[in-house]
Amino acid sequence: MQAVNYSPHPSAHAGRYGKKRRRWIGRDTVTHKVLSAWYDMRASTRAMIVEKPSEARLLYLLLWSDLAFFLSWTLKAVVVPNAAGVSLISVEIGLLFLLAIIGRTIAMYLFAMVAGAIARLLGGRGTWRNTRIAVFWGAFVTAPFGVAAALLSVLFINLEVYYPIFGAKWIAQPPYYLGLLPFVWYISAALAKAHGFRKTSPIFLALTVVSLVAFVGAMYFHARGMI
Repeated sequence: MQAVNYSPHPSAHAGRYGKKRRRWIGRDTVTHKVLSAWYDMRASTRAMIVEKPSEARLLYLLLWSDLAFFLSWTLKAVVVPNAAGVSLISVEIGLLFLLAIIGRTIAMYLFAMVAGAIARLLGGRGTWRNTRIAVFWGAFVTAPFGVAAALLSVLFINLEVYYPIFGAKWIAQPPYYLGLLPFVWYISAALAKAHGFRKTSPIFLALTVVSLVAFVGAMYFHARGMI
C-alpha cells in the first residue's frame, strides 16, 4: 500500500494571507496555527503531521476542545434561560463538566476510529496515528466556533427582550447547532489530507451522514428520557 506523502510544501503557510499575518502574529504561536488552519486546513494538517506531535500533546489539544465544549454548553444551558436551552440539556454543571472532560474525550477517540474506518473504506491510506492528529487538531481548531455559537445564543436571548422575534424557535435554536458544521468540515479536510484524498467532499459527505444519524439518535433517546 502506497504511503501518503506529508512532505512540507513551500506554500503551506505562505501566500498573501500568510504575509499579512506575519506582521502581527508570530509563526510559532498557537494563534497563528489556528488562523492558518481556518484559511487552509489541509496544509495546516500536513504541517501538524510533519511535526509528529506526541500523544500527550494530542490529548492536550483534545482537552482544550473539551473545555470549549463545556463552556459553550454551559452558556446554552445556564446563562441562556430559555426553553430551548433547558430542553436540550438539564444536567448539573458538575456532571456536564465530567461529561465534557471524560465522556467527550472517550467519544472523540471512538469518533476518530469511526472516521478512520470510513476513510479507509473510501480508499484512504492514513495511519491510525495520523487519523488522531487530524481529528483532534480539527476539534481544537473548531472549538472557537462552538463558543461563538453559544455567545450568539446569549445575544439572541438578550435581544428577545426588545425584539420578540428573536424568541422564535427558528431563530433561537439554530445557534445550538451552528458549531457542528465547521466541526465536520474542518475535520473532513484534515482527514482528507491525512489519508491522501485529493478532495475533501467524499469524507465530508460521509461524516455528515454519520453526524446526522448520531444527532437524530441522540435527540430520540433524549426525548425518551434515556439520556
